[in-house]
Amino acid sequence: MKLLKPAWVHHNGKPIFSVDIHPDGTKFATGGQGEDSGKVVIWNMPPVVREEDEKNETIPKMLCQMDNHLACVNCVRWSNNGLYLASGGDDKLIMLWKRVAYIGPSNVFGSSSKLANVEQWRCVSILRSHTGDVMDLAWSPHDAWLSSCSIDNTVVIWNALKFPEIIATLRGHSGLVKGLTWDPVGKYIASQADDRSLKVWRTMDWQLETNITKPFDECAGTTHVLRLSWSPDGHYLVSAHAMNNSGPTAQIIERDGWKTNMDFVGHRKAVTVVKFNPKIFKKKPRNGSSNKPSCPYCCCAVGSKDRSLSVWLTCLKRPLVVIHELFDKSIMDISWTLTGLGLLVCSMDGTVAFLDFSQEELGDLLTEEEKNMIHQKTYGKSLAITTEQQLSTTIIENPEMLKYQQQQKALQEQKNALGSRELMAPKVANMVNGESLEDIRKNLLKKQIETRTADGRRRITPFCIAQLDTGSVVTSTSAVVPTSTQLLTSPSRIEPMKALDSRFTERSKSTPGTAPISSAARQSDLDRSKEQGLSKDLKPREVQESSSDSEEKIPASKISALSKRKNDTEGEVVEKKKKGRPRKDTKQTPVAVATQAAPSTEKEVSRVSAPLIVFKLPTPTPKKAFNIQVSTEPAMYIEVENEVPTVTGWKLSRLKCMREGKEWDTLLTSRILTAAGSCDLVSVACEERTVSVFSASGRRLLPAILLQSPISTLHCASHFVMALMATATLSVWDAKKQTVLVKDESLITILSGNDTTITQSLLTHHGVPVVTLSNGKSYCFNTSLCTWNLISDKQDSLVQCADYRSCLTSQEAMLCSGPLATVQGGGINAGRQAARLSSMPHFLQRGTTLAYLENQVAAAMTLKSSQEYRHWLLIYTRYLVNEGFEPRLRELCKDLLGPVHNSSSSQWESTVLGLQKRELLKEMLPVIGQNLRFQRLFTEYQDQLDLLRDK
Repeated sequence: MKLLKPAWVHHNGKPIFSVDIHPDGTKFATGGQGEDSGKVVIWNMPPVVREEDEKNETIPKMLCQMDNHLACVNCVRWSNNGLYLASGGDDKLIMLWKRVAYIGPSNVFGSSSKLANVEQWRCVSILRSHTGDVMDLAWSPHDAWLSSCSIDNTVVIWNALKFPEIIATLRGHSGLVKGLTWDPVGKYIASQADDRSLKVWRTMDWQLETNITKPFDECAGTTHVLRLSWSPDGHYLVSAHAMNNSGPTAQIIERDGWKTNMDFVGHRKAVTVVKFNPKIFKKKPRNGSSNKPSCPYCCCAVGSKDRSLSVWLTCLKRPLVVIHELFDKSIMDISWTLTGLGLLVCSMDGTVAFLDFSQEELGDLLTEEEKNMIHQKTYGKSLAITTEQQLSTTIIENPEMLKYQQQQKALQEQKNALGSRELMAPKVANMVNGESLEDIRKNLLKKQIETRTADGRRRITPFCIAQLDTGSVVTSTSAVVPTSTQLLTSPSRIEPMKALDSRFTERSKSTPGTAPISSAARQSDLDRSKEQGLSKDLKPREVQESSSDSEEKIPASKISALSKRKNDTEGEVVEKKKKGRPRKDTKQTPVAVATQAAPSTEKEVSRVSAPLIVFKLPTPTPKKAFNIQVSTEPAMYIEVENEVPTVTGWKLSRLKCMREGKEWDTLLTSRILTAAGSCDLVSVACEERTVSVFSASGRRLLPAILLQSPISTLHCASHFVMALMATATLSVWDAKKQTVLVKDESLITILSGNDTTITQSLLTHHGVPVVTLSNGKSYCFNTSLCTWNLISDKQDSLVQCADYRSCLTSQEAMLCSGPLATVQGGGINAGRQAARLSSMPHFLQRGTTLAYLENQVAAAMTLKSSQEYRHWLLIYTRYLVNEGFEPRLRELCKDLLGPVHNSSSSQWESTVLGLQKRELLKEMLPVIGQNLRFQRLFTEYQDQLDLLRDK
């Protein structure tokens, strides 16, 4: 853990009452006392996190200062989408701030001309209802509501979609209300006041759920704020100032029954603020520890009037860390970064502190899916804040959004007018007998008969699905389907917080019991060698010279990406001439022959004590002459003539290239085995294990490259050359830059078992090698990661179950051209897919479709295929919008937008595969604008792009 106190974050010596980090982690806001008014300041985060950014004078520290409040600001809170900043103060007002277009530098009011605002933030709404100082603010999940509390003893719920509309005013406290918190899904809101009570309200009817008073009966003193917090799993609510045996505590309230049996103890004075980390953690596995998965746990920070801060993990009996006398005065507010590793604390002494934790200290993060599973177990079906009924009456706030909505309406009317006429080919694959797959699925669900068993589970009565274009009848099977809350496998309940009866004075050292891991022997190489079925009478020399003599085997020439060449038939002749291959009782003879290297005796061949595997790929046999067509547009041919006699009696090899009526030739001293070419270069592999590379005009570009083993297949694409060698190793060179991209990379990683054969290999125009195997899997080698990546699997269940075709527009074909489309081939039969989709649970269908589309985007990225990347990215975006996956959509938009301010440590690249990321974002925004649910997201990123354009 690192502790920093940036001295440049201050309010000129005046108190700072509140701090909040922006959701994207690039900035944070502070609120407090100004010279003669309230002050809100927005600061740049990178100078706090990194020392080099702090020393860099070109990186701004303060971004904007707002002095509109007439009195001290008690609270600042960012909306969850980061678009708005809400501030409340002693002037009884709540101000909503939004960033506006850059209109030139503006000086901070009352300061010297040197202090200028880097960003422009404007007050877009002022909320007036409270008759006393506003003490705390809280945005609900999904930003549907904003809650505020005041010393007028009330809590006001504002409609965040229609400011300044008030949803409800919660009355019930008899004292000053000083803290608010929402539960993780917006089902409850809790408030704490000076009347020694904590109240939990239902958001369904805005009525009181429970009133908790016992832990606060002894609280004689008061604090400036009472900031309570709800755990991210929803199980626990932790209060601020409480008492236990006359000692100050932070009371832990269980959501299950609102029990108050546990608390955080140890602070010497009243607890002012509690803040849960937004992430849920799990223990990092350690060497020698048990393989049993650990229970998830939460992390909570507690601040007190005693100027100390404690950080707790719910899986430990003692605090993770305690920092005494961190400030000169009381701690007022705490804010975590969304990553869960950073923590900002502010104090009444006018300073802030930043704690930077490591993942080793806190633990591994739970994924969003795991977090959602916990929510589903806790709450049942997660409460959707913005319902469909609310969407229908939602006011469209942005004129651009209205324009997109009108365009969509016009398009829909146009489609309706066209009737049954089809405008696009891809839609045919989405139709079965004139009915869309989605309609089929909905109609079948309407027809199904559902009954409930005694234990509450659903029983679906089987019914017959009408014949589709396959002509087959599919009957659904009878099954007892659990209710929606049981469909997902939920992890164990989070480990409860431990009740402590003694105060802490030291950091605890977790010493959990360890159990040795039962180490299983690694059998991969052993099993692979057993599968080879080697012949006992195979000798070392025969191993090196052997190849296939079966006519059923795929010829060596078919491995090449150039289809239907003349030497296809010659390859078959080559195979017939080969001999010495060990017999195998398999129907298909593999291209990759796996053998064991050089056994000392014949008896030792059958032993697998040292399973060193050597793969043998077929090699071309020298021919008198052959020719290859490289391309049709432009027309380009290569002719090879071996054993050309000379006057001295030596025999040379002649290489001739013809392109659009022009030709050139050159001579080589060794017989040419195979050749390949592109519009930029020509390459040949010779018998003496060398590869020569020539330009499009016949000029030699490189000295002959000596290969480690004989050539099997040679490819050229653009200015790249790829050699696949007989020992199943692969190399790729960049002839233009004269550098190596892939150096002698073994294919043993992807070749497993004696039934796996190489059916195709190719080289993309960006120098990415691709290998397709007989098991339907295709791999490409990622030069950045130095790993083989799976980019296609014909047997992948995701391909069979993904239903994304409704996201295709009329301008797009089912598969755009490119290496990914070449490898994956055509789509599956629409009729069979309709039968599968109609009988698949919707949540499972959504999951498989999402996984498939993400795989496609990642595969296009790895293949460096820019057009296919853009194609699948837009389809992926439409699916996220249609299905309402806001976190993924927001993360995608954030990556494409990039940082607004430059930072020395910024790793963001403005382009991806040669495409401008912000231009891709511009293409995505109209898609996002089609769904009213995302109008805030649309407006936020539209405004950000406008700001960047105006700079």
